[in-house]
Amino acid sequence: MKNESNQTAIFAAGCFWSVEEKFYKLPGVISTRVGYTGGTTKNPTYEQVCENLTGHAEAVEITYDEKKISYNDLLHIFWQIHDPTTPNQQGADIGPQYRSVIFYKSEHQKEMAEKSKRKMEQTGLLAGPIITQIKPATQFYEAEKYHQKYFLHNPNMSCPI
Repeated sequence: MKNESNQTAIFAAGCFWSVEEKFYKLPGVISTRVGYTGGTTKNPTYEQVCENLTGHAEAVEITYDEKKISYNDLLHIFWQIHDPTTPNQQGADIGPQYRSVIFYKSEHQKEMAEKSKRKMEQTGLLAGPIITQIKPATQFYEAEKYHQKYFLHNPNMSCPI
């Protein structure tokens, strides 16, 4: 039975390993999974996405209990963990699969995302204009098993963001 307070958010903000690392331990986050979305290829592989053959972004799907953590809280973290002013790049990771996107699942999420983007733009804290896209969620394809909770299973690796 589905818990009515469980919701889903999808964010792309660079390498999905790093993005997932910032969300999965948060109180109120029930689960995370990394994958690919926003492109045209069905059932893409990591290699296809990295070779820019699919149009997909590396993304994280977050299932959360909105009674414990809000979508606005997740948006706040999203803005803090990456540079939303760099097109198709986060740090050393370069390519359209690393673009900054909020994939909304409802009109309410869309409105909240747009409001949070405007608020972030008004802070004056960023070096340039925000290029983050706000797009409707499309099919989310779960990435290969070895990508899931990568830093948890590879503790000697460092998280670049």
